[in-house]
Amino acid sequence: MTSQASSRQPKYQRIADALRAAIQAGEYGPGDRLPGENDLMAMYDVARMTARQALGVLQNEGLVEARKGAGVFVRGFKPLRRRGIERLAQEQWGAGRSVWSVDAEDRVLVVDQVEVQEETVSDPVAGVLGVPVGSRVWVRSRRFVLDGKPVLVATSYLPSDIVADSAITQADTGPGGTYARLAELGHAPVRFREEIRSRMPSADEAERLALSVGTPVIQIARTAFTGDGRAVEVNEMTLDSASYVLEYDFDA
Repeated sequence: MTSQASSRQPKYQRIADALRAAIQAGEYGPGDRLPGENDLMAMYDVARMTARQALGVLQNEGLVEARKGAGVFVRGFKPLRRRGIERLAQEQWGAGRSVWSVDAEDRVLVVDQVEVQEETVSDPVAGVLGVPVGSRVWVRSRRFVLDGKPVLVATSYLPSDIVADSAITQADTGPGGTYARLAELGHAPVRFREEIRSRMPSADEAERLALSVGTPVIQIARTAFTGDGRAVEVNEMTLDSASYVLEYDFDA
């Protein structure tokens, strides 16, 4: 960017760019405190609102987090690399491994909240599963925590006529998880569809994921299909966008 173009940038953006460059250069490492609003006001001769906006830019990007009463700190969390194709391969869950283990690699991903119950299904999930509104489905809601940080909440919907009285209706589904149990029931998933979008979180999502102010979430809606085309699971996932990199590796 030319100096002329830089001069046309808002002051808060130029300050944010300078702080970002300092973080990337290692001048501020994970866990380090950035200059506060008063510091930035003095360093750049700007108003408090300008300094606040500059720090807000970095918070929105997920590079830093604000700690009440302490300041703004460089995030020390290493993002998860979500390998969207590899994680769903049958050789993964068919061998008794969790699909989530591909994301976590050698780190421990903990499910610290689990709720499993039978409910009546409403639109739009009923439409995706191809069942009438009001049909009974089993709902599995989980929260996943990595390195002490909540990173994902997920809710799965599965037709009761398939999964009733199976391990899928228990908190612990066993080795290989839900897909391995579906295979044992004669409804192995052979195809998946994922729809992805980014948005701002609801108040409940922000609380459950312990999100910094201004951090968006990634919403992934996955449908699992059997060989005859029946949808056997809808999984609605909400990810902390600052905690994930989405990776899709496939042949041309």
